[in-house]
Amino acid sequence: MSISQFLQEATIWLAWAGIGLGICTLLAFLLRWGIRFRLVGASIFTLLLSGSCFAFQTSYSPPVNIEGALYVPVVYDNGADLVVAQAPEGFPDESIQPSLEQIAGNLKGSGRNGAKVNIRIRKIESAGDGISRPIILGEVISDPTQKTTIPIETNNFYSVKKVDAEEISEPALDEENSTNKISGSSQQGLNDNEEFL
Repeated sequence: MSISQFLQEATIWLAWAGIGLGICTLLAFLLRWGIRFRLVGASIFTLLLSGSCFAFQTSYSPPVNIEGALYVPVVYDNGADLVVAQAPEGFPDESIQPSLEQIAGNLKGSGRNGAKVNIRIRKIESAGDGISRPIILGEVISDPTQKTTIPIETNNFYSVKKVDAEEISEPALDEENSTNKISGSSQQGLNDNEEFL
């Protein structure tokens, strides 16, 4: 029995039980039974459970299952536009795209403000000496408003090219030139102020 069937059955049974307890409560008040106040609480609680099951049944949507997809645990979700799932060792390549689509289908978009969501599956590769690096296996962009997914080519975003320090260092300013530039701009500011006086 699926959860949606269970909720439907539970709603009906709890509603009938609440009605039955309500009738018993009326009889208890008419006949002045000692348990009449306990029956009030029991009947209200049963009707409340029935209403809760009905509300959950109408809002429940079963998870999306896509053929060929494997379960991949989500390890990061910023709640807006990025979701990252961790693939286990030996994850088959043919399961990457279906697994991405399954994650996209199971995302709840209520708090994402309609933003497009990047969904990635990654694995961790050892780089030696206790160092590891993430490798992106696949990525899609999910648009919850259109209910579509767009695949993206991945080119291993995290392989960073080593650059020599000389390539990224800024050229040193000549101390004398920088002092002259500063004093010249200060003098220009004073001249501008004199014009206003």
